[in-house]
Formats: sequence, structure tokens, C-alpha cells
Amino acid sequence: MSTHVGQLSMGALIYDGMDQIDLTGPLEVLSRLSDATFHTFGIDKSPIRDMHGLQLLPDAAMADAPRLDVLVVPGGFGQERLMENGPVLEWISRQAATAYKVLSVCTGALLCGAAGLLRGRRATTHWSCQHLLPYFGATPVNARVVVEDDWVFAAGVTAGIDGALRMAALLRDEDEARCIELDMAYAPEPPFDCGTPDAAPARILDRAHRKYAAISDQRKRSARQVAARLGISI
Repeated sequence: MSTHVGQLSMGALIYDGMDQIDLTGPLEVLSRLSDATFHTFGIDKSPIRDMHGLQLLPDAAMADAPRLDVLVVPGGFGQERLMENGPVLEWISRQAATAYKVLSVCTGALLCGAAGLLRGRRATTHWSCQHLLPYFGATPVNARVVVEDDWVFAAGVTAGIDGALRMAALLRDEDEARCIELDMAYAPEPPFDCGTPDAAPARILDRAHRKYAAISDQRKRSARQVAARLGISI
């Protein structure tokens, strides 16, 4: 894959109920790229609140967005409310069609799937809903980052930082990505070996499954509806 030459116009969709780190993690990385700008786009210009209440103000409404070289699609519980939102899905599809690269973070993959963009792709998403990817025509990969053609898929939440660093290397070069990693002092040392279902003790995994039960059920219903709309048989 060749690197991008010249100025980069990068942007992310933001919406009520998203998880801010799905945006701010990649933003921390990609905004440091040379000759690049990064903007956020909302359904309109109104402030939004992330799933934990943090208020964010979009730079512009998605209708006023230019053609983006790099599109970032974050996830979060609020993703579920957009799975049948025609204007949002059409915007994602239109931007992805002309973007040089697309970065999907967490359940942003489900939004991309609802936009009909995952057919035939290898992809990843948050561990709690990887099993839903086939409803969108994708092949699930249990990995923190998956690079597929011009797409980079990052799994849950903090994986967006890893995905964005991989994206930075693809957009510029590996040395620039390494410099960004050093600038950020990105050398995580988690205090507990509990960041994946395989590593988590059974009691912790059970607690997490109970926490996600309601949203997981809703996401499965939505995935089935999208599969029916797209003519995908599971």
C-alpha cells in the first residue's frame, strides 16, 4: 500500500452516545501527522454528549463536510440509534467511497456494516459483538487491529490508538508513526492482565456479559434487520 502524498483532510463522525475515546484516541495520533487537518462532523452543528456525559461540539454538520481523505467512524452505545438512520449511513457510504483510508473503531464497524460497507471484508470490533459481523457480510477476526485493503479496523475502545498508529504508518511512513508513538509516550502497562475475554477471570467476564446484556440483545436485533435489508443470509 502506497503512502499518501500531500495535504490530508481527515474527519470523524460524532454523535450522541458515542464513546469519546473512540474519537479522541485516534485524534491524538492522526492530528500529529505532517500536512494534515482533522475535523469532526455531527448530524447537525448541535453539541453532542458521549455515552458518559462528556460534551463535544462538532466543527460542522456532516452535510457541510468536504470530501475526506481519511474517515474515522467511532463506536459506543449510541451507535445503535443510527443503524437505520438513512442520512447518516448514506454519508458514511459516500465518504468511504472516495476516502483514501477508513478507520473503524469499536462498534463503528457495525455502523459501517449497516451502510453496506463490510461485505467480503475481514473486520474486528468490540469483543462483545464480534459475533455479529457476519450479519453484515464480514468475516470476524479476533484481533486488536485488522488491516484490510484501504480499511483499518480497531477492536474495542483503546484499540483505536493502535489502529490509528497503524493508519499513520500507512498514510506517511513507519518512522513518522514511531515518532508519534514516542511523542505520546504510548507505552501502556495495564495494572491487571484483564483486557481481553481470554485473559479475564471467569467472574469478571461474567460480570461484563451481564453489563452488556441489554445492548447486546438490541444489537443482535438490529444486525438481523440490517442483514434482511441487505439480503444477507446467516
